[in-house]
Amino acid sequence: MPRSRTPAAPALDAPALYLNRELAALEFNFRVLAQAQDPAVPLLERLRYLAIVCSNLDEFFEVRVAVLKHQHALNAHLPGADGLGSGEILSRIRERTLTLVDSQYETWQAHLRPALAAEGIGFRVRDEWNEKQRRWLQGYFQNEIMPVLSPLGLDPAHPFPRILNKTLNIAVVLEGRDAFGREGHMALVRAPRSLPRLIRLPDEVGDGGIDFVFLAEVLHAFADEMFPGFKVKGSYQFRVTRNGELVVEEAEVENLASALTEELIGRGYARPVRLQVGADCPRAITQMLIHNFQLEEQDVYRCDGPVNLIRLETVYDLIDRPELKFPRFIPKLNTTICKDGKPFELLSQRDILLHHPFESFASVVELLRQATEDAGVLAIKQTLYRAGKDSPLVDLLVEAARNGKDVTVVVELRARFDEEANIGLATRLQEAGVQVVYGVVGYKTHAKMLLIIRREGDKLRRYVHLSTGNYHQGNSRGYTDIGLMTSNEDVGQDVHKIFQQLSGLGPMIALKQLLHSPFTLYSSVMDKIEREIVHAREGRGGRIMAKLNALNEAQVVKALYRASMAGVQVDLVIRGACTLRPGVKGVSENIRVRSIVGRFLEHSRIYWFGNAGEPEIYTASADWMERNLRRRIEIAVPILDPELAARVYQETLDNYLRDNTQAWLLGADGHYTRSEPGDDAPHNAQQYLLEKLCG
Repeated sequence: MPRSRTPAAPALDAPALYLNRELAALEFNFRVLAQAQDPAVPLLERLRYLAIVCSNLDEFFEVRVAVLKHQHALNAHLPGADGLGSGEILSRIRERTLTLVDSQYETWQAHLRPALAAEGIGFRVRDEWNEKQRRWLQGYFQNEIMPVLSPLGLDPAHPFPRILNKTLNIAVVLEGRDAFGREGHMALVRAPRSLPRLIRLPDEVGDGGIDFVFLAEVLHAFADEMFPGFKVKGSYQFRVTRNGELVVEEAEVENLASALTEELIGRGYARPVRLQVGADCPRAITQMLIHNFQLEEQDVYRCDGPVNLIRLETVYDLIDRPELKFPRFIPKLNTTICKDGKPFELLSQRDILLHHPFESFASVVELLRQATEDAGVLAIKQTLYRAGKDSPLVDLLVEAARNGKDVTVVVELRARFDEEANIGLATRLQEAGVQVVYGVVGYKTHAKMLLIIRREGDKLRRYVHLSTGNYHQGNSRGYTDIGLMTSNEDVGQDVHKIFQQLSGLGPMIALKQLLHSPFTLYSSVMDKIEREIVHAREGRGGRIMAKLNALNEAQVVKALYRASMAGVQVDLVIRGACTLRPGVKGVSENIRVRSIVGRFLEHSRIYWFGNAGEPEIYTASADWMERNLRRRIEIAVPILDPELAARVYQETLDNYLRDNTQAWLLGADGHYTRSEPGDDAPHNAQQYLLEKLCG
């Protein structure tokens, strides 16, 4: 009898097993747009979600599409695990973006705009103005807008001008001759950034509610006043998006800050990657714009409404209608730190866990404040990736330096779109006497660390705060993140060694507790996955859970596939791009992937490994992405206190895996479907935390 053959193991390098990272990132915006379309979400929050989609799409083109187009032009794109070439990816991006843009404007025109009008919040277009409103807007145009405009007629002496990235512009078709006998054909009006994109009508000319008019509507309506003597045959809005990546050969510059400053000057006029035009823009005008921006037809997106729909984000703060927003909440305050003012006494006895935004960021500020004023504190070291404007932490670092503390700050100048702010931040800190370093050439410093060195009697003690999110007070109110405060000796020594490595020129360092990218984090994650595979094969069970912003590292995905095939149960909560396909027969049947999109932006990174009944749990600054695991300075921090470890598990993993109202489930076909409670009681993970921690 012929022996039965064991089925061959699936080829885990097969491109069909991997989703494309750019397309996966784009898909996230459909889940955000669903929030704008959901009648159960408060109306002004729906408007905010719509603006978020616009903002996300801008950045997607400025970064991901820009890089792809550049690689495609040079034939330099190397296919990833999905096997797709740059041309195919760009084609698919075009197809999905067209669908997304159509859905955006349908959501605005057919749903949000009428719903807002029903609540007395109007967005008036030209054909809706009454005579009183037209007169007021004409006066506003003449007094506030026209004086700062510089309309430009296009002719051989006035060629097509430079158009700044993401600005509002109007193409005007003219007929007639000017005072010099020049025949008018085409003119451009660039709206300076100093002009408000949304104009609120005064109550005396409104319709009894709150009425807004987009600047573009005003420019269209009074275009003839900008070109006296000409007949305006038509006016059409457009907006161009440019490459937002800054390219600096760090190893070849003497001063990174100076090199970045020079690059920033030209960023607003970098190579175009997308052209948005009004839906009514004639083909001839569109072709003229395509030609001048050196774009192609597939780079054009027609908009059934304002091309700068992102400006709706300002409305949220302009309207005081609490019933149209999420209910306000007060983050829980750690009274021992913030009111008793004794953080060092508390931390010498136990670790403190902070779960933002449900628990207040004020505890972090107060810890640094106490360090600034405490005579026993000798040194403070901190990393800053994104600090935000008017950060109290920066003020305290300046004060600490002036108080004679030795203060070292690692400022990441290359934090995308925060480069200019971080250069200014670094300059301010240096002027106050802070030692500022820019990390390591070629590796962004993405780890979030605060180290305080305090003399206590005859010894020095280290206190640290380590976080999954940036030291940004604004983000702490809208992002979910985990922060750990501890005086654990091993953890403190590890953090100190990393700071020494960042500011000096040291060799590889051995750490006792922290996992450290680009050295041990990737290999440790892979080893822990392999350990779960061994446990599963030897009958001890196997379990992996992770909460991440993104997953695209091909070797990690492959390791998770092997874990699934060995019987390891894998649950992933991944907010954004995931290139792994769950539920593929024979490969990933034991893997489940969900994305949570709710009131707060999910930002915390948690790794959990079952380890045969002795689980390990880490909070981290790093997603399981190739850049985070291999080309950045990142850390993962073990939660050593059993009570805190149980809390992190329950709040960030178990809680989110039970969500059946805000969760989107990823299928083997790469599509997400909204989770429904069915016969189960509804469970909203974020609402649960609001009630548990803020109630």
